[in-house]
Amino acid sequence: MASVTRENIAKLQDKITVKVTKEDFMPSFEKSLKNYAKTANVPGFRKGMVPAGMVKKMYGQSVYNEEIIRTASQQLEDYLKNEKLAIFAKPMLMAEAAPQQLDMNAPADVDFAFEIGIKPEFNITAIDTKAALTKYKIEVSDTMLNDEIERIARRYGKPEDKDAVESKDDVVYATFQMAELEGAEKLEDTALVERYPLQIQALLLGKKADDVISFRPSEVCAAEELPGFLKNTLKNELAAETLYHLTITKVAKIISAAIDETLFTQVFQGAEVKDEAMFRDMIRVELGREYERITLERLNNEIYEMLVHNTHFDIPVPFLKRWLKEGQEKLKTDAEVEQEFPAFEHQLRWTLISDKIINDNKINVSFEEVNEDIKSRVLAYFGMQPGDDAPWMDGYMQKIAKDEKTLNETYQRLMFDRLFQHLHTQFSISETSIAEEAFFKLQDPHAAHHHHAH
Repeated sequence: MASVTRENIAKLQDKITVKVTKEDFMPSFEKSLKNYAKTANVPGFRKGMVPAGMVKKMYGQSVYNEEIIRTASQQLEDYLKNEKLAIFAKPMLMAEAAPQQLDMNAPADVDFAFEIGIKPEFNITAIDTKAALTKYKIEVSDTMLNDEIERIARRYGKPEDKDAVESKDDVVYATFQMAELEGAEKLEDTALVERYPLQIQALLLGKKADDVISFRPSEVCAAEELPGFLKNTLKNELAAETLYHLTITKVAKIISAAIDETLFTQVFQGAEVKDEAMFRDMIRVELGREYERITLERLNNEIYEMLVHNTHFDIPVPFLKRWLKEGQEKLKTDAEVEQEFPAFEHQLRWTLISDKIINDNKINVSFEEVNEDIKSRVLAYFGMQPGDDAPWMDGYMQKIAKDEKTLNETYQRLMFDRLFQHLHTQFSISETSIAEEAFFKLQDPHAAHHHHAH
């Protein structure tokens, strides 16, 4: 009769020993062998007519091993279920366990020793004490509004040719070509001078059509400029040391669009904008909405970091490092594990905390809500409203029903929104007005809490 025993070996780490006797696995081993005999394909024999001895010789040992492991795994699974143990990942065979010598010709009792990592019990102090948080409100000043309208007028403006590059607001039409590569393809690019790395901006000033400047990206880009320039402009992330020739084909300056009815209609398609005052009000509302999104994102980050860094509980680090190393598809080195562990732990702590909040407060998202969200997004994409006639929708939703990725991503997003809506009611949140510049100078919540917690 199989038996299971459990002992503690470290904090939140237990060893479970599963002992299976030959009475537990021999009947199913013999039954499996008989089934094999019925279906085995062996040249020279009709299906199902292979002699039992031959089947046992050919397949017996592997069937025997499978049955023992299956029996032990089933015992372990039943034990974990009955004990209602909340564990991390999957049980792992103990590292120091000697490999089992299994021999079907000498059946014997077998012991398997597994290691498990147990999830901790904890309280969330920040919620229990209704911790104080600040939600910022960025006031849209007239200067910000004027800047935004100027940006929009430029975006809808028209280029007008000019002789030479005079300012960072000029537009340069250019081709880039690798110098050392015979017949290398020419990349075309059109960009405002200010979009280029600073040293290239300086080289472009005063240049005209047909002028050529040569450079190696690594020599003219600051460290923070290089990745974007290689990826977006040169479309080659490996070419930092390559010599390029940049040939100017045309120089233009953007003549901003007039702030009139044409612009109003371009910016707010389908809306009736009577005059500039109304246009300004609508832009102010749009800006306010965008800042509301940015400040809400910051508040959510603040909540996330505070919960992760200020909710104290132990986790079975040695078990988790071993699981990170051996429990994935690809074995990792100790160095890789050490490098990945801090981010892994940060994410794991958040998962434990958010799961607890979700379970304790019965926060859920139904299948119908996922479907409704997908439908309304599809309608919005086509500029339609819920309730508009969309005879193709049923067919589309049938396709979506098989698309696990979309369903799962939508579920996660709705769950995240619902979780944070709940969290906004769990703290003492005060709203404070702040200027845009001051807001963007605030310390990033991750850095603040990370620093604070250690």
